[in-house]
Amino acid sequence: MKDMDPADIVGEAVEHVLTYTGGNTRRVYVTPIETPYPHGKLIVSRTDTRGIMTQCNPSFVDMSGYGEAELIGQPHCLLRHPDMPAAAFRDLWETVQAGRQWHGYVKNLRKDGGHYWVYATVVPNVRDGKIVGFTSVRREPSREKVAAAEAQYQEMRGS
Repeated sequence: MKDMDPADIVGEAVEHVLTYTGGNTRRVYVTPIETPYPHGKLIVSRTDTRGIMTQCNPSFVDMSGYGEAELIGQPHCLLRHPDMPAAAFRDLWETVQAGRQWHGYVKNLRKDGGHYWVYATVVPNVRDGKIVGFTSVRREPSREKVAAAEAQYQEMRGS
């Protein structure tokens, strides 16, 4: 996964280096600009069992700021915002790999360095008793619950 391109960033940004499971790192640039969730829309994506994106709907493409061709074949963690604690994603993966649904509030990073909040439901795709991938459906989040998630995630990060 490539570092973010500073030329894509809109506004003043802070640089971060994210470390992912397996030790891979990525340089990202973060602005305080929030893109409002598109009222009445669902953001949907599918991944294989490794978290590599295989499908995404137009709302996902629009909100991420990436083109569809830039998303397909990339790890879903491409959208990981540095404010999201690793423990939240660890819980997500442990839950769905055990064959259960996961629900939670997620702050995603856009290509332009901004962010957007979602209420996500991630479901394992099961064929012949075997998990073959995952589907994530995101809905418009409650602003009250986003505020609670921000506080909880800040506490989890120890900042």
